[in-house]
Amino acid sequence: MAKTMLKRGAGILMPISSLPAPYGIGTFGACAYEFADKLVQARQSYWQVLPLGPTSYGDSPYQSFSAFAGNPYFIDLDILKEEGLLTQEEIEECYWCDREDEVKYDAVCYYRFPLLRKAFDRSCHEETEEYEKFCQENGCWLEDYALYMALKGHFNQEEWLSWDEPIRHRDPEAVAAYKTELSEDINYWKFLQFKFYEQWDKLKSYVNEKGIQIIGDIPIYVALDSADVWVHPELFQLDPDTLKPLKVAGVPPDAFSETGQLWGNPLYDWDALEQTDFAWWRDRMKAAARLYDVVRIDHFIGVVQYYSIPYGAEDGKTGEWRKGPGEKLTNAINEAAGDAKIIAEDLGVFCPEVKELLQKTGYPGMKIIEFAFSGDRFNEHLPHCYEPNSVVYGGTHDNETLIGYFKPEKRQWWELQYIADYLGAAHREEVPDRVFRAAYGSVASVAIFQMQDVLKLDNDARMNTPGTVGENWKWRMKPGAFGDSETGYLAFLVDTFGRF
Repeated sequence: MAKTMLKRGAGILMPISSLPAPYGIGTFGACAYEFADKLVQARQSYWQVLPLGPTSYGDSPYQSFSAFAGNPYFIDLDILKEEGLLTQEEIEECYWCDREDEVKYDAVCYYRFPLLRKAFDRSCHEETEEYEKFCQENGCWLEDYALYMALKGHFNQEEWLSWDEPIRHRDPEAVAAYKTELSEDINYWKFLQFKFYEQWDKLKSYVNEKGIQIIGDIPIYVALDSADVWVHPELFQLDPDTLKPLKVAGVPPDAFSETGQLWGNPLYDWDALEQTDFAWWRDRMKAAARLYDVVRIDHFIGVVQYYSIPYGAEDGKTGEWRKGPGEKLTNAINEAAGDAKIIAEDLGVFCPEVKELLQKTGYPGMKIIEFAFSGDRFNEHLPHCYEPNSVVYGGTHDNETLIGYFKPEKRQWWELQYIADYLGAAHREEVPDRVFRAAYGSVASVAIFQMQDVLKLDNDARMNTPGTVGENWKWRMKPGAFGDSETGYLAFLVDTFGRF
């Protein structure tokens, strides 16, 4: 069953964390609604966000404690204040970082959770029909996730492989005992999910009413330190005795990395998943389709073939390619996703089988203009090579900003000449705008740019540098930065190239 093509339009990649909320990190509050209004002024049809799951060490949204839960950081404190669950004085007593253009995650974590606990203590949510309904509708993951997070608190935030053996192996007696001992903490983590989804649903409804679809992002793999792996070890390639991974995910050496990339995520046991008719993946896609209008599957190549690295390896050089489930999984995804559209992040190693699967499913693949000028004249990322059923980006969250990437000192002379010839740019200052015009004017059904590129920011606003930890995922937009000049220019491009 093939998905229908995305409606021709344009959008902006703007993570929730990067919104200019007043308390250290972007949230589902007023700043999100104001951004949606700006998208309307800019005549945008899509708002793409990064994964919304709760983040762990390194703050990457692609390493989450759950494939189903939402990040408590995004719960808006002002909304809780309006509900009588917090006071302004309590919020202002906290330190939220001195810089408006940066998320200081250690401060957000240190101050936010005690505030959310106060809101929980004052809430009467358990007496409402809405909460009862929420718990019923999310029963496949909510209770296990809440127990998992309560246990992490009990074991000083250690990963589950370090917990006492009975609960590490989910011994039924141990599970029952901890559910009793940690019942209040379990209810607290369920409350956070209730508030997350309550606020997100209202925001999404507002965005959709404005004629804008939300594109969400899901990583193909889940983190080892997650409720998903702890609850379902049989679905992953783990040692049955120690529960440690046998093989982990990554990618081999390429032009960007001599040693490859070692992601460390446990690999799926695809045979075990197939025996369940991919039940866990079906639940995951149903949850994603509830959150988003369009779901982008990160590292889609892993559906067809995956790179298997021995656990304990120091880099990605010692792995080998293995066959993935292919069409068996996409059939299950399509059935579970319902009306939600799918985007396949098909970047990386060229694989003919991936192209064949995209043809069968109807999923649009991705094109990146930053990748366009370093190959020959038939590079698939050059706009004249696009097919209508595709999504073009200037760059993604993993790339440099346009301003940073197209600096002359970073490019070969022949590449600079081709960029100038292809884009019709007489001066380097013209290149970013020419990239926008090339993307908007292409036949690709959707053109999306990072907010940083709309604002013409340099690499100090880069969102992520793959293979590094500590300085990523921090960028925030300053209040008022997305102004009339930016929305007017985007609206002009939308009108000029028929992306409405």
